[in-house]
Amino acid sequence: MPTYRVFMTTRPDIVPDTEYRGFIGLLPTAARPYALLARLDRPIGWWLLFWPCAWGVALAGGALQRWDMILWLLLGSIAMRGAGCVYNDIIDRDLDKKVERTRSRPLASGAVSTKAAWVWLILLCATGLIVWWQLNMAAKLIALASLALVAAYPFMKRITWWPQVWLGMVFSWGVLVGWTTIDPEYSAAMTLLYL
Repeated sequence: MPTYRVFMTTRPDIVPDTEYRGFIGLLPTAARPYALLARLDRPIGWWLLFWPCAWGVALAGGALQRWDMILWLLLGSIAMRGAGCVYNDIIDRDLDKKVERTRSRPLASGAVSTKAAWVWLILLCATGLIVWWQLNMAAKLIALASLALVAAYPFMKRITWWPQVWLGMVFSWGVLVGWTTIDPEYSAAMTLLYL
């Protein structure tokens, strides 16, 4: 059986959950906490939201005809993933203060006030609303239904040991939105892709 060794270096100037390097370091100082609040320093989250949307569009047959929709869904993924992170941090702000990994988050550390976080959340949702208007009615209804899953996610950490399963349901929802944007009729293939 092979032996694996994990090497970890701890740098006192970088807290694991928040980094002011790269893109974030290029922003004006006043904008940095808001970018961190929306996790713009961690693009993997919006990629996890975007790719199911793009696969839904592509597998429903719209990749070549509706490349504009794929770009709209990319913008929506960035905005709504950011909004979800801001909402999560608003709900968890008191818990985040008690956890070493999260205590430096903008709300927990006091870099952003709760009121300012709500304003930022509304601005991100307004961007999502612009994208929402680009969808057909079936996709609009499915996208709205996702808000219940998103709103419940922060509370899943309090009532279950597997909140990431719930988060997987949230991220994968984009398959349903992307597919119905191209083909609003129910499809078993769409459901199987989601599952």
